[in-house]
Amino acid sequence: MKKVIYKALSLLFAGFCLTACDNDIKDIDKVEEKLTLTASAESIALDAANMQKEIITFTWTEARDVPGDHLVSYTTKLDIVGNNFGSSTAILTYEDDGVFSRSFTSEQLNNWANDKWKLKVNKTFTLEFRVIAQWEGGATFEAPEVRTVTVDVQPIKVEVFGADNMYIDGSAVSDKTEMVQTVENESQYAWLGDLSAGDLQIPVELEGETYYIVPEDGNGTVKAGEPRQVRMQETPISWNIPADGEYRIVVNMDQTTITIYTPDQPLAPAIVEWPLTENDEVTNMVTEVTNIWHYGEPTGWGWKTGDWTQSMADPQIFIYSGPAITGRTKFGVYPHNQSFVYTGNNTASDTSVTLGKEMDLYSGYSSNERNAYFSLPAGTNFIILDLRNMIMIAYNR
Repeated sequence: MKKVIYKALSLLFAGFCLTACDNDIKDIDKVEEKLTLTASAESIALDAANMQKEIITFTWTEARDVPGDHLVSYTTKLDIVGNNFGSSTAILTYEDDGVFSRSFTSEQLNNWANDKWKLKVNKTFTLEFRVIAQWEGGATFEAPEVRTVTVDVQPIKVEVFGADNMYIDGSAVSDKTEMVQTVENESQYAWLGDLSAGDLQIPVELEGETYYIVPEDGNGTVKAGEPRQVRMQETPISWNIPADGEYRIVVNMDQTTITIYTPDQPLAPAIVEWPLTENDEVTNMVTEVTNIWHYGEPTGWGWKTGDWTQSMADPQIFIYSGPAITGRTKFGVYPHNQSFVYTGNNTASDTSVTLGKEMDLYSGYSSNERNAYFSLPAGTNFIILDLRNMIMIAYNR
């Protein structure tokens, strides 16, 4: 009985094999594609002077003829290499009948590079253009024809000048060190410390990219105390530090300048002389101004400090940032009623202050200065005392 079953199964398997051989899937006959695609240039540079002029043209030929009721249509896509013509990045166009070219202007490509493709500024990129011919209708399936071409693009040069963080680096420093934003001006960065003779670089981090503050004229020679025009670029140009010592470095982003103060030409603090009389004895006081006290109605007629900062960019600039102070106020270099003071006049009177306006600063130790006051308006909580230029500005921030 088992032998009969085995024989029957063998015959059945053979039948399956014969049937399979009769129903083999046959390949579709290969078609001769006719579609070609060319670009008007292999590489282009976007033209800032002619933004609305066409800068690149892609041209294609008709695809193959297909008999019957098939209707052919052409779709084009523009993207950058690496995006794979994603739905959120590709520029898709369903071309009209009889159209066999597509052109783009510098303005279009520049806008898409910045807004749609989110490309980094001043970085070359590669366009990828694709044309697809496909058929609808008819009794048979027709495989589409697809062609793709690439074009290298030099973007419009953008002068980048900004910073999220700024540093000093190079052989002149032992370790890369961050520069600080000055309290009085957030667009200004400063550093004070010891450097060794060698190369100094100033890298900047901006939106995840690294740039360098470099001399506009390409000359890295240090000119002590002289503001130099600078620019930002992706490759460093070193400043040549001539000797060991203490240096002060100030980068003003608004003015696009750098000023380097050297050991032999430092930026000096203010030094004042004033007489202090105690027990009928007069002492000639010589004070290097490193701190400021304020006095008057806001302090209950006592000397107060603690909210004053000496600027890193200039030791003769002091910044008050703290609780609002209102009313008659003067500023001293020492907490004593005979102290050398800075105030609004030298006529023992009051000077009204307008917020945000530069006010002349007077100084001295006679009764004409000691009995003179600024009248600070309500809400004054930020004050810049510039002893070098003898101005005061009050703000409400």
